[in-house]
Amino acid sequence: MTTHFFGDTAVLTGRSLRHILRSPDTIITTAVTPIALMLLFVYVFGGAIDSGSQSYIDYMLPGILLITVASGIAYTAYRLFLDMQGGIFERFQSMPIARSAVLWGHVLTSLVANTISLVLVVGVALLMGFRSGAGVLEWLAVAGMLVLFTLALTWVAVIAGLSARTVDGASAFSYPLIFLPFVSSAFVPTDTMPGPVRWFAENQPVTSIVNSMRDLFTQQPVGSDIWIALAWCLGILVVAFALAMRLYRRRTH
Repeated sequence: MTTHFFGDTAVLTGRSLRHILRSPDTIITTAVTPIALMLLFVYVFGGAIDSGSQSYIDYMLPGILLITVASGIAYTAYRLFLDMQGGIFERFQSMPIARSAVLWGHVLTSLVANTISLVLVVGVALLMGFRSGAGVLEWLAVAGMLVLFTLALTWVAVIAGLSARTVDGASAFSYPLIFLPFVSSAFVPTDTMPGPVRWFAENQPVTSIVNSMRDLFTQQPVGSDIWIALAWCLGILVVAFALAMRLYRRRTH
């Protein structure tokens, strides 16, 4: 049964990836928005923001990477919604394949597509002057955190794709997620914010993730932020996975 699941997931992931390869503008569009924001903040607003001893591009890149993921998962919800509306799921149910492989195919496709977008954004950041003294282990830790964050949000996207009534509704859920880094430590220090906003910024998941990635890039002690970040990511992943599977069973029975 396990071999059956992995084989079915691989086939369905390949199907979704082929759709992306035939429409590469999906990845380009996902990367263009965060790259445009990066250019805007660095070259227009960056001189007015105090990032301490760090260059502003070094300071804000972690937040841009999270925005890249939040932008990319909208397409997961969109593709899943189209499959539901097109009757693809009903066809798969009539075939001897593992049912959960249908969802995992979309999830793994999201992971691959978002990874490509993240690499593009980091490449542009390097051209803009981003530099890091991080070693291999630190880069692996950052990559692992981004993978976990992507998986967590992708399962949230699965919920949106399964429950949406319209195409616009399937992707619109990502807008608050894209906005969340702006109310965090991603672009400005939280101590410059007014009381209630500062409290929210310091206690929402993006701040701990951004702070951890920033410390890893600069080879600073990460402290408790990394454990808080991992707890947020794992908590969202577990809850979203459970809700998505429950909703999927309800929609396909």
